[in-house]
Amino acid sequence: MSYQKSSFRHPRLPVNDLGLTQQAYEGPLSTLCAGCGHDSIGAAIIQACHELSLPPHRIAKLSGIGCSSKAPTYFLNKAHGFNSVHGRMPSIVTGANMANKELTYIGMSGDGDTAAIGMGQFAHVVRRRLNMLYLVANNGVYGLTKGQTSATADRGSKSKKGEDNLLEGIDLATMAIQLGATFVARSFSGDKNELVPLLKAALSHRGFAFIDIISPCVTFNNHPGSTKSYDYVRDHIETASVSDFVPVKEEITSACPVGVTCRDICLHDGSIIRLQQTGDDYDPQNRAEAISAVEHHKAKGEILTGLLYVDPFAEDLHEVLETSDTPLNQLNEQALCPGNDVLQVINDSFR
Repeated sequence: MSYQKSSFRHPRLPVNDLGLTQQAYEGPLSTLCAGCGHDSIGAAIIQACHELSLPPHRIAKLSGIGCSSKAPTYFLNKAHGFNSVHGRMPSIVTGANMANKELTYIGMSGDGDTAAIGMGQFAHVVRRRLNMLYLVANNGVYGLTKGQTSATADRGSKSKKGEDNLLEGIDLATMAIQLGATFVARSFSGDKNELVPLLKAALSHRGFAFIDIISPCVTFNNHPGSTKSYDYVRDHIETASVSDFVPVKEEITSACPVGVTCRDICLHDGSIIRLQQTGDDYDPQNRAEAISAVEHHKAKGEILTGLLYVDPFAEDLHEVLETSDTPLNQLNEQALCPGNDVLQVINDSFR
């Protein structure tokens, strides 16, 4: 039996600044398990890219291996796409970004693809501050290979078979902050109101943006005893800040609710992240405080979500390396091979 996605859409669907409806950002019908959190992440990406009016053909989506890495098939059908080998997506996206820095890069990975076989690759793409959005669909389990506990599963959590996890779980958000990521957030696939503004802000950030998204596996990790099930996450979420994203083209007119402290953080392009802080003293621009806050809530059995850390003055890899203003894939032969005289000058500069 085959399934086909309906192409019918209401003729009066809202269009963005490019004149495109949300349909232009969709993909084929998903074959992931019904209720999979990864499909909710895909829907949030579709909405964020549509509302930002990003040209779909100017986006590159990359992934590795796993259910999470299969998910990009089902969104941004008109974007460039590359599905790499297990854990090696960071190398592929680095090469693509160095060749053409004018595209918007979205890397989608999972807790196995990033925190296990891909850990070394992840560490280095973070410290290089590559200009990209790196998403981890984190369910604490290897769904493709039938439910083994992953490296991000919390110590003491139980597998579907009732086995206790005896090992400490890897916290990718705190690791990203420590390694130099300049935009770090954590969210829940079931909370679209929080996730979409975070995605829009991350896509507008220059530098390495990382979002750890708790995305329950409905087949293998959605049972009592799991710390990444729908029920557990809903019962244990603690929000660091309620985020809103204001594009540069929009006048900032929204007011803060009475009794709530608001903070506006201006990004490179002039857009604004507006934070309604739920904590009295939490500062999302303080790296050490962000790590401390995550660990503090973890010790209480809570999952801290929202924007955890941002550096609005960050540089990306192209600025650090002072690469050509023209993307490398657009340079002509004369620029790439200027001749022996220029080579001699370069050689002389090292003597």
